[in-house]
Amino acid sequence: MPRFLTLTDVAEELQVSMAQARALVRSGELPAIQIGGRGQWRVEQVKLDEYIEDLYVQQAAKAEARKAGAPQTEDA
Repeated sequence: MPRFLTLTDVAEELQVSMAQARALVRSGELPAIQIGGRGQWRVEQVKLDEYIEDLYVQQAAKAEARKAGAPQTEDA
């Protein structure tokens, strides 16, 4: 597997649109680098894997909070 992924690769792996993948990168939520004169984005495979793992951790924390009867936040 390649070390660096294009935004197309990221969108396919996450099953989201290119616009959503680009928004994740531009917001800084998904770390990426911009290369070349045209500023093409590249995401390191390990960073994408870490991002996905973080989402699982966040979701598990939300589920635990619901089980404990804690008040839910707007994004829960």
